[in-house]
Amino acid sequence: MIAIAALFATPALATDYPLTIENCGTTVTFTAPPERVVTIKSTATEMLLALGLGDRIVGVGFQDGPVPEQWAPATDLPVLADRVPSQEVVLEAEPDFVYGGWESSFAADAAGERDSLHALGIATYVAPTACRSTGTPEKISFEDVFDQILEMGMIFDVEDRAAELVDQQRALLAEIKPASNLTGVWYSSATSTPYVGAGLGGPQMTMDALGITNIFSEVQDTWTSASWEAIVDQDPDLMVLVDAEWNSVDQKVRLLNDNPATANMSAVQHARYLTIPFPAAEPGVRSVPATVDLANQLTGLELTSP
Repeated sequence: MIAIAALFATPALATDYPLTIENCGTTVTFTAPPERVVTIKSTATEMLLALGLGDRIVGVGFQDGPVPEQWAPATDLPVLADRVPSQEVVLEAEPDFVYGGWESSFAADAAGERDSLHALGIATYVAPTACRSTGTPEKISFEDVFDQILEMGMIFDVEDRAAELVDQQRALLAEIKPASNLTGVWYSSATSTPYVGAGLGGPQMTMDALGITNIFSEVQDTWTSASWEAIVDQDPDLMVLVDAEWNSVDQKVRLLNDNPATANMSAVQHARYLTIPFPAAEPGVRSVPATVDLANQLTGLELTSP
C-alpha cells in the first residue's frame, strides 16, 4: 500500500504534472487530470462521486448496487455493461482513464490488459486494497483506504477535497466505541460452502474497529471458503450478513433457520445479525460510514460487553 498521508499534513497544493505513480505493480503516468473516466465496480464509481468527480465519469460497469443518497449523481451514469465491459465497449466510451475496483477487470477477455490500454493513451488504476498480483496481500487497514482517497485527490488535482473527506471519515471512525468479548463471522455469500471474511481483508478491518473477534481471523487471506461445521463449532455471538441482489439477507436468514445445524446456533436463535450492503462490504469510500452503521446496529442488539 502507498503511504502518502504525510503529504497532506500541510494545506494541499496543486498536483504537479506529469504525475507518475506505482499502482499494483504497474507504473502509471498522468499528464493532466483525467477528463473521461470509465469505472468498473461500485467501489471505483463511488470513490469519484464522493470526491465530486461524477461529471468525469463517461461509463460504468459491474455496479453492485445503488449509490448512497449523499453521493448519488444528478443524472444517471452511462452503464456500459452489467458485468465487466469488454475492451471494445470500453474504447467506445473514449476514456482517458479506466479505474477498476478489482484487478481481474484488466484482462484480455475483460476491459483489456493494462499495458495495452496504456499503449492507447489510456491510464489505468486498480484499487490498491484489491491488488493480488504483487504477492500475499498485507492486512488491510483504514489507513489504506484513506491513502487511496488521497491518491485519487492527487490524480485528479482535487487534493483539498480528498483531505477534507479523509478528515471527516477519521472523525467518524474515532467516535466508534468498540465492543469487547464478542465473537462473530462475516457471511458474504454461497450456501453449502459459505464464503466468509478472513483475517486480512475489509471484513477484518471493520470487525477490528467494532471490537468483534472474527472466528476466521487466523486465515491469512482476505476471504475464505469455510464450512458450516466450523462455524457451528465456534458458535459466534453474532453474524454479519452481506445483503446482495443475488444473495439477500432474507435468503441468508432463511438458510440459517432451515439448516438443522445452524438453526441451533445462538446467533440464529436470537437473530443477532448485523447487515451490510454488498457495495459497502469491499474496502473503499463507504467503509467508514458502513462501520458506523454496523456499530449502531450492534448497540441495538443490546449485547452486553463486560
